[in-house]
Amino acid sequence: MFKRIFIANRGEIAVRIIRACRELGIESVSAYSTADKNSIHTKLSDKSICIGSPPPAKSYLNIGNIITAAQVTGCDAIHPGYGFLAENSRFVDICNQNNLIFIGPPAEAISLAGNKSKTIEVMKKNKIPVIPGSSGNVNRIKTALKLSKRLGYPVIIKASFGGGGKGMRICGNKKDLVAHFPMAKSESESSFGNGEVYIEKYISKPRHIEFQIIADNYGNTVCVGERECSIQR
Repeated sequence: MFKRIFIANRGEIAVRIIRACRELGIESVSAYSTADKNSIHTKLSDKSICIGSPPPAKSYLNIGNIITAAQVTGCDAIHPGYGFLAENSRFVDICNQNNLIFIGPPAEAISLAGNKSKTIEVMKKNKIPVIPGSSGNVNRIKTALKLSKRLGYPVIIKASFGGGGKGMRICGNKKDLVAHFPMAKSESESSFGNGEVYIEKYISKPRHIEFQIIADNYGNTVCVGERECSIQR
């Protein structure tokens, strides 16, 4: 069991982690930028420490500041919450290098999940059904046109890295594809620092169902039920 956990997040996310720590008898240390000094999470945790100025790049995304803060407060683990550094595989590696346990997936899993086209290939190898689409990234419009003709319109272009709707374009015909393909790649590059995209058959009225799965380092895996995410749209 951990003695003290550093929470590399803020607000409601941090508060929930603090409550979980209390239930387990674990001390918590909250991080805050100068703008969040009086936020509720800094009052509820056992300790709190400033990690930088308001811009996230100088505080909640500043890996050096977070590692140092965790070390000087005597923490043995870091909980990233979600967002910020939660899906940064480099951060996981740096935590390990500094003898700080990262509470979350291993770096390899984060890297794989961050590359959607590779994730799809892994699912195919494990015989998990996926939406018909490209095998890997599509880099040329000629390849995109040939693939889309085989799939049948409409198709959707998606960013291989990132999410939130960035780098996505629905194409109802060949003309749309020619116009949107370079736009999707450009938006992906500007939003995620990587312009790679892939193409799938577009499903106009999907049901978005998620299954929440928790696993630990000891081989224990639990599915905590499904979630109907279609209502978020």
